[in-house]
Amino acid sequence: MVEFANKAAEATGPIETTVARFRMDVLEASLRKVVLVDFWAPWCGPCKQLAPVLERLVAATGGKVQLVKMNIDAEPEIADQLGIKSIPAVVAFQRGRPVDGFAGALPESQIKGFLERLVGPIEDAADAMEAVQELIEAGDVASAHALLSELTSQEPVNPKAFALLSRLYVAAGQLDEARAVLDRLPESARKDSDVAAAAAAIENAVAAQDLGETEDLKNRINFDPNDLQAYFDLALALNAKDRREEAANALLEIIRRDRSWNDDGARKQLVQFFEAWGPMDKAAVAARRRLSTLLYS
Repeated sequence: MVEFANKAAEATGPIETTVARFRMDVLEASLRKVVLVDFWAPWCGPCKQLAPVLERLVAATGGKVQLVKMNIDAEPEIADQLGIKSIPAVVAFQRGRPVDGFAGALPESQIKGFLERLVGPIEDAADAMEAVQELIEAGDVASAHALLSELTSQEPVNPKAFALLSRLYVAAGQLDEARAVLDRLPESARKDSDVAAAAAAIENAVAAQDLGETEDLKNRINFDPNDLQAYFDLALALNAKDRREEAANALLEIIRRDRSWNDDGARKQLVQFFEAWGPMDKAAVAARRRLSTLLYS
């Protein structure tokens, strides 16, 4: 994985070329390394879909590939000469000649395979994140933390790595450190869904800090079943212990008893749980279904 970091650091970013510069940017450059030419246009939706994937995978080659972009609206001649009929189209050049290519916004795995045929195995950020997940599942949190720390020190910014590192700090009860990780992100990256979920997880953990033990809260409810604040506090405490289904049930019980309690506070907190857990989480899916029944039946 250290090799991955070094390769990424050596990579060269994409450049825009023109007909006048094509010989220098592509033909002559391809005498030294593989040059990938991405033919695109501003109106092309699939081009915008392809571009970030292509840029990230090219960066992961560690400088073995140079990405060159050519706007066919402004510079149509080269695309015409190569017989390109639709975009996006990507053509690989080696030793001054086109040697391979593809058309369309292919799946990431196919693009990676295309590049690996040209330059050999590639280890990109997606591979590294998969390795992190495997370490976490194996219980090796220290190694996962170390790898994530490495990934969050690299360019381009990987919001998912920041989000997962922040969550590891939350799980360890280090909330200031968790917040500091997300504070390092540029503003544009904070809109990422994983980052938003990590931020919600921090807020949920902060809210649960001073609530006491879950058994004490359950005793409060047993003593007074109408103590809706106890249900609310219990939900936060259960969520802090990652008992998601029980946490959702406590909030749903408040909504069932009194939807307007605390200015619709139970529903708002449940929505924050959904954001922190992610849209495909089993507890979130089940609770969202029950919430819909309560609100609209």
